[in-house]
Amino acid sequence: MFVGNLNETIQLGKKFAQGLNSKSIILLQGPIGSGKTSFVQGIAKGLFIEEEITSPTFALSHHYNSGKIPLIHIDLYRLEDSFIAREFFISEEEEALQNEAIMVIEWPELIKPLLNNFWKIEISYATKFGRNYKIWDTKNSLAFE
Repeated sequence: MFVGNLNETIQLGKKFAQGLNSKSIILLQGPIGSGKTSFVQGIAKGLFIEEEITSPTFALSHHYNSGKIPLIHIDLYRLEDSFIAREFFISEEEEALQNEAIMVIEWPELIKPLLNNFWKIEISYATKFGRNYKIWDTKNSLAFE
């Protein structure tokens, strides 16, 4: 699926959020600057979250509780050790389960082996401008392209 600008990215995230349930896990993959956090801003809008959504690159996670479903936004970019990444994820997952939150994870490669049930979203740069999105459901069926 082609997305041409920031507004379309946010609208796609907002539309995607409508199909999410509490305890959903979304894995976001794409190069730096591809719009992963912008897509999460759209998800937050779809969940009626009021807080400003910012990248958790340095904090590792941000928690948002003002919407109809809580959202935990994780960024594992700075973690290089799979043990540390997995321990951090397990701690965040425990809180997500308790609060029935949705988890969105940027740079999920180190924790992907722990997961069975998730959405996977790949973002790539389009040829001249914009982004291409591929969205798979939990059974690895291509849901949107």
